[in-house]
This record gives sequence, C-alpha cells and structure tokens, in this order.
Amino acid sequence: MVTATHSPPPTSHRAPAVAHRRSPAAPLLAAAWAGGLAVLGLWWADTASVVGTAGWLNGAGRITGLLCGYMCALLVVLMARIPWLERGVGSDRTARWHASAGRWTVGLLLAHMVLITLGYAAQAHDNAVREFLTITLDLPEMLKGTLGAAILLTVGFVSARAVRRRMRYETWYYLHLLTYAAIFLAFWHQLALGADFVGNAAARSAWYALYVGAAALVLWFRVLVPVRLNLRHRLRVEVVVPEAPGVHSVWVRGRHLDELGARPGQFFRWRFLTQGLWAASHPYSLSAVPRPDLLRITVKSLGDHSAAVPTVARGTRVWAEGPYGALTADRRRRRKVLLLAGGTGITPLRTLFETLPAEPGDLTLLYRARSAEELALRRELKAIADRRGARLLYALNAPDGTRTPLTADRLRATLPDIAEHDVFLCGPRELSVAAYDALRAAGVPASRIHHESFEF
Repeated sequence: MVTATHSPPPTSHRAPAVAHRRSPAAPLLAAAWAGGLAVLGLWWADTASVVGTAGWLNGAGRITGLLCGYMCALLVVLMARIPWLERGVGSDRTARWHASAGRWTVGLLLAHMVLITLGYAAQAHDNAVREFLTITLDLPEMLKGTLGAAILLTVGFVSARAVRRRMRYETWYYLHLLTYAAIFLAFWHQLALGADFVGNAAARSAWYALYVGAAALVLWFRVLVPVRLNLRHRLRVEVVVPEAPGVHSVWVRGRHLDELGARPGQFFRWRFLTQGLWAASHPYSLSAVPRPDLLRITVKSLGDHSAAVPTVARGTRVWAEGPYGALTADRRRRRKVLLLAGGTGITPLRTLFETLPAEPGDLTLLYRARSAEELALRRELKAIADRRGARLLYALNAPDGTRTPLTADRLRATLPDIAEHDVFLCGPRELSVAAYDALRAAGVPASRIHHESFEF
C-alpha cells in the first residue's frame, strides 16, 4: 500500500545546474594496480634467470610474497579512514575494497607459504613437511613471519561472512585490530629474508616509505585527528527522545560543531563513554541538519549496542569520529530525485529531503515500513514535504501483515518518469538489494542509484 502527502510550497528550491562530482575511484584503482606492477618489476629486475623446478617454485614464491607484502600496506591504508577517500569513494565501497584486498592478501600468503616450501624441498631433495618445519624453526626471523602469518590467517577466517555473522561486532572488531600486529611482524620478516631487499638499498628504502607512509596515515586519521576533534568539540549527550517503537533519537551537544563540516547524508562513528558502550564505536547517520551546537542521530534497537543507546544518561561524554560517507548531494546528476528509505535508512535521507535543492514536484521520498507506527520522524517528514511541496510516499504492509514488494511496475506506477530520476537508497540489506533490482528493471541506470551500507 502506498499513501502520499504533499502541498504547495511557499518558496522555491531550485536545483543546481551541475551538482555531481566525479568519483576518484577509477584513478585510485589505477594507482593500486600500478603499484602492483612496480612490485613485479622489482622481482624482474632482481632476477637474472630462473632454472629448474626449484627455481620456478622459488620465483613464484618470491612474487607472491612481494605482492602479499604490498597488499598488506594497502590494507593498512584502507583501514586508515582517510576522509577524502571515505567521502569521495564512500565508506561502504572503501570497506568492500578492504574486504577484497584482505581476501587477496590471505590467498597470496597461502600461495607464498606453499610455493616457498615446495621450492626449498625441491632444492634440498627433501620431504615438504620436513622442509616446512626446517624453514619455520631454523631460519632466522622466521618465527616472526610465522606468527604474523598465523594472525593474518586467523583474521581472514573470522572475517568470512558466514563466521562474521555469528560474532558480536565488538569481538570481530578487536580481533580485526590484530592485523596491525601481523603486518608489523611481516614487515621485518620481509626485509630480513626477502631476496629482493637484501643488498638492495633502493628497494629497502621504497618498502620503508610504503609502510611508514601507511602507518602515518593510520596514526594521523585514526588517532590524532579524533583526539583533536573530541578535545575541541567536547561532545555530551543532551537528551534521548523516543521516535517510534524501538527507535530513539539522541541529541548530542558540543562546541563549534559547524567547524566539523558535516553534511546532510553523512555519518559519524560514535562511542558513548559509559559502561557497556565505551569499548567499540558504531556508525550512525545524522538524522537532522547539523547545528553549530547540536547533532542528532536516530537509532533502532537491532543489537546489543543499539539497544543500549536509549539508556545513555544526559551528560554522558561522547567520542566521535568523522564525518564520513559519500551519500551526499555531490552524487546528484539529474534534476528529479527519489529518496528511497527502509527502516532507519530514513536517517540520512531525512536530512537530504530537507536540504536537496529542488523545484516543486521534483523531489520524492518513498519510505518503506511494516506499519504506520514504525514510521520514525513522521511529523518532521510531513512538515518538510508541506514546506517544500515535495512528495512524501509511504509503502506499508497490508492490514493483515502481508508485505507488498517493491517491484519495477509499482515504482513506474508511482513515478512514471522514474528512469529520469537520481535515486538515493538506504535501508536494510534485503530491502536495498530488492529495491536496487527493481530500480534497474524500471530503467534507472546503475550510475544514478546511490546507496551506502554500514554492515560489518
């Protein structure tokens, strides 16, 4: 069932002629591939010839080891939460790059271990198992490399989707931080035993620059910048307000918040410094346009952390990092815009609904929920729609609880010119996937469907 509400606006909000910024994703991926080719060039320049089975196996082991070391550095960069990267590419896309790089790193690590073991065994005419034990226990610096490899493999295992879904976020998060220790150990192992670094001062200097640069990014953006932010702005909980069953808004007061540069559609990572909540930060979008002294998030009780947020007392100190996210007006390409929200996916879209420049009739918000009682921020949305002359549509279950799916035909019936729209999409994974497929079937190009997910 779809219901609508709208009224003529007193003023006009004209859409900009050009609002889209080009994503830096393509040049960044090109740079990453160029770095990989440079690593292969290092092996090529340092290898006079490859002779026999042992030579080929050892050569392949060296290549996979070098590429694994290079991917470790990329993993650290992608964990650094660089604002330019998170805002330009998008936090969810950066996270997918990190996950993909992690899978490649684990694969290259396993290949390196197997190939080097087989190559040394062939060279020594010995059993592969005995040779593996000899390499691990007798070669200098190998215990560091073995420990680092064990940590990386463990992190890779718990990061597999099937395993990750069974773990508490906090457990997964702190295990994931062990990646730093693994990469630190692997770095010294590479320099001590890597044939391409022993006696090659230029290669060693380049490797130092790569890893020191990655470490500096983490230190700056994950430690020093957040420390400065929180010392400067001194965030505290102002009030917690119920919005719908299981949904609460948290107003956070601070100083000089306009200096943060937070934009509608963005989010922060929040850590409430109280018992049970201080141990891990979670991403929550801003659900109101930022003010110089107040920020607001709206949280639905879905897990241990989100269920405890409504119990936070007034005056509780808040540690925040951000703003992050690329679900902003910069992604817009067309004059007409559809905002499609499900559940608490309404939070970033509510701020865009208020601020996106649009002529009357050019802006539509479609809000999917099971019932009218679950429509969070409903009064605010109605007031915005009335003020702006925007269309506000609700897609609710039937009175008997039957869920009406969002299909291409329903979307075209609601917006006959939907193929001419930009679409900002935010909601639970199942709804987002179904909505994305329906939008594509309705004729909306993939380049004009903008979405961001916070799933870990």
